[in-house]
Amino acid sequence: MIPGKYRSVSGRAANNVNCGLHLVIQTSSLPEKSKVEFKLNKETPSFPGRLLQHDLERNYSSRQGDHINLASSSMPSFPILQRSSEEKILYSDRLTLERQKLTVCPIIDGEEHLRLLNFQHNFITRIQNISNLQRLIFLDLYDNQIEEISGLSTLRSLRVLLLGKNRIKKISNLENLKSLDVLDLHGNQITRIENVSHLCDLRVLNLARNLLSHVDNLNGLDSLTELNLRHNQITFVRDVDNLPSLQRLFLSFNNISTFESVCCLADSSSLSDITFDGNPIAQESWYKHTILQNMMQLRQLDMKRVTEEERRMASVVAKKEEEKKRESHKQSLLKEKKRLTINNVARKWDLQQHRTPDFATNQDTKVADSPSQDPSQLHGSAVVSAFPEETGSLDSGLTSALQGLSVTDTHLVEVDGDTLSLYGSGALESLDRNWSVQTAGMVTTVSFTFIEFDEIVQVLPKLKMKFPNSLHLKFKETNLVMLQQFNALAQLRRVDQLTIDPQGNPVVNFTLWKYYVLFRLSHFSMQKINGTEVTQNDMIMAERLFGILAHVASSELPQYRLISILGDARKKQFRYLLETKGKKPGLVNEENNDSKRLVGENTNRATLNYTTREFYNERLEEIKEKKKFCKMYMEDLVKEATDINMKNEALQKLWPQMFIELVRDAVIEIRNKNSYMKLCLQQITDQK
Repeated sequence: MIPGKYRSVSGRAANNVNCGLHLVIQTSSLPEKSKVEFKLNKETPSFPGRLLQHDLERNYSSRQGDHINLASSSMPSFPILQRSSEEKILYSDRLTLERQKLTVCPIIDGEEHLRLLNFQHNFITRIQNISNLQRLIFLDLYDNQIEEISGLSTLRSLRVLLLGKNRIKKISNLENLKSLDVLDLHGNQITRIENVSHLCDLRVLNLARNLLSHVDNLNGLDSLTELNLRHNQITFVRDVDNLPSLQRLFLSFNNISTFESVCCLADSSSLSDITFDGNPIAQESWYKHTILQNMMQLRQLDMKRVTEEERRMASVVAKKEEEKKRESHKQSLLKEKKRLTINNVARKWDLQQHRTPDFATNQDTKVADSPSQDPSQLHGSAVVSAFPEETGSLDSGLTSALQGLSVTDTHLVEVDGDTLSLYGSGALESLDRNWSVQTAGMVTTVSFTFIEFDEIVQVLPKLKMKFPNSLHLKFKETNLVMLQQFNALAQLRRVDQLTIDPQGNPVVNFTLWKYYVLFRLSHFSMQKINGTEVTQNDMIMAERLFGILAHVASSELPQYRLISILGDARKKQFRYLLETKGKKPGLVNEENNDSKRLVGENTNRATLNYTTREFYNERLEEIKEKKKFCKMYMEDLVKEATDINMKNEALQKLWPQMFIELVRDAVIEIRNKNSYMKLCLQQITDQK
């Protein structure tokens, strides 16, 4: 017999796989090396079992009393390993065959009482020849070349199965191992967690260094206390909150980037130790505070103890983050409501214009504020001038909230910094509100969208009064169709810039429209039109093109109308003189340019005005009413004069007889002077 080799696992826990496992199964204390008697039978010298024989001979040939006998085997495909009676007595419940260069599991006869079997660091490709070891509790096949879990169906007593650092691609064939306490599958090629829900007694599961992209299918693991998922490709985690006993979860070095992808962890009441180091989420500034705020029961984070101060700070930061999140959600909700309402306004406008609505391409850059808000609160809001179409990317909470939004609004008002935006004709009513002095003073740009220009003309006096500092007017989809409409802008206090969007304003198709604007509104000394600087040459060209037009218009104007226009100009000049009276000459000179805008409208240009269709119709109705009234009044006068004349003619006919009767009555009454006096006195007495 040739000496054999046996390495025991005495005095060490089964956690020699350094991947976060904490095994508690230990064996009795045994000497590290002792004499082992093997009987190795093989049929051909080229069989892989030769490696085992050679290794045994090389390591123990110098020891006395140890030997091995070779004999024919009834199963020529596998080596047969047998220990001597003495060896079986000394190490009755364990067998260690690590680092023996084994490529197959040898046949182990007469060892049905084994409880621990170690095949670490070999080249085994398949689990076999151990089905007779039904009392086996601990099986270690770490660092082999196994590709499939198999051959374990009879090992119903197995509690520890170590298959780390193999080539396993799928978790399978564990149906009968219901007593399993520790399952180590780290360092394999597993892509998903499956077929483990029946392992209700499993306490430790190690799947580190695999190819997992997500975590789920963990239901049923009611006893699991430790789950190791380090060094995978995990992006999200599910079902962990359904593990009632889980205490330690290791997720280091994965691809987790948001807390939402692991939010189920917040619902776990038993989890006390977790790691996220090596993930993108761990690089975020909010990482630690968010984790601690949502997982108050944690005692360790990334292998570091959590202090009460850290919890307190996390609570404070989390509250601030929650406020920001609520505000962000509110703004998103408001923006989406604006978008929906603007679409509704645009749809109504297109129906009015008899056009086919197409909003998918032109509404992405429109933002407005709800008209129900107080104007003074609109100012300074964090509203941007462009809001992209984001309906498809909204989260579920925002989507559900949007279901309650009213999209029947037909007008919108927005104040964004120094810009007042009006959408829909109903928005013009906002000019009647009590705008705060600060808000009204800040507005320098007024934008009109989806509003008929004729309706805008009617509120220009209000605009001048409510927003005295407005310098820039924008018109989009306002039906500006003729040059005459620009005449209405002359009644404003001041206009430095004018922007006419080609969309919905056909007037911009006229080649000379800019020159007409410069001519008619020359008293404003405009600086820009559609973003282009106005030059002196532009002003000269405008005067050459349209100067004669103003002269013709004024010469053909009726005298009473011309006097009315001159009267208005004189009133402006008189007002200017009153405002500048008593001011220092220097101040007057500084304000000279602005005053020219106020009083400098040329009389010829003033004859070029614009009357809206509605105003013209109102004037016609008013004239009709006046004519009707005058007609009725004249008819009443004629009737009254006729009656008076008829009465006069009747009086002339009756007057001679009436005169005779009056004289006769007078003579009769004064014939008896005393009686007449008594009668008169009696009448006076009766009257008193």
